[in-house]
Amino acid sequence: MEKINIPMAIIIGAIILSIGLGFGLSNSKKGGESLSFADQLEQYQQEQQEAQLEAQRQEEEEAKKLVENVNPISDQDHVRGNPDAPITVYEYSDYECPFCKRFHTTMKEVLEKYPNDVNWVYRHAPLESLHPVKAQREAVAAECAAELGGDDAFWTFSDRFFELTPSNNRTELETVFPQIVKEMGLNQSQFNECLESGRHDDKIASDLENFMETGGRGTPWSILVTESGEKFPINGAQPAAAISQIIEAATN
Repeated sequence: MEKINIPMAIIIGAIILSIGLGFGLSNSKKGGESLSFADQLEQYQQEQQEAQLEAQRQEEEEAKKLVENVNPISDQDHVRGNPDAPITVYEYSDYECPFCKRFHTTMKEVLEKYPNDVNWVYRHAPLESLHPVKAQREAVAAECAAELGGDDAFWTFSDRFFELTPSNNRTELETVFPQIVKEMGLNQSQFNECLESGRHDDKIASDLENFMETGGRGTPWSILVTESGEKFPINGAQPAAAISQIIEAATN
């Protein structure tokens, strides 16, 4: 499609704006007198700004409602940190997501800073549209590590996987999986059988469904929940300093 050159676009835009203002604002009055073009333009811009602020407010209100849908911790979840901590961070993550890789390190820093006050729940959100096949298979692999070695093995596998892999569908699963399994001392045959069994698919699908129910659209998507049940959405790979600010605000 051909593009209108910039000078012509500016001229056309000015004409359209003038016509719009003329029709839409010509009847505006200020002290009984018709508004000048400059006043009409200022009024128009103010109305647009107010409309944008109202739309943003409504969007924020809707987001607050959606985060209430976060599922409470169950025995199917993987929890890192003090299980009795007053603050829980639920993270919905994709193993092929480079921002999840960054946020994984951030959350480890947060737990080091708040060892008694915060725990971390990892939930799966493999985005097949962005990372077909691999993200789902990696989520299954993490669950298989947990099946064979317990909850600690889940976190060991996740840490090592993010350390070794480049993200964005460049991971060589045939190389990485055996390396991590060997390092962890897991049984390779049992791991392979688990990987092909499909028995963890429902758990991953449930995590992904809750991700969408809470308003998640991209990863990482996290929700910080206080002891009183107040919920704070955390969108994207926020730095540790930003997470600390939310924690401090929630606990003071």
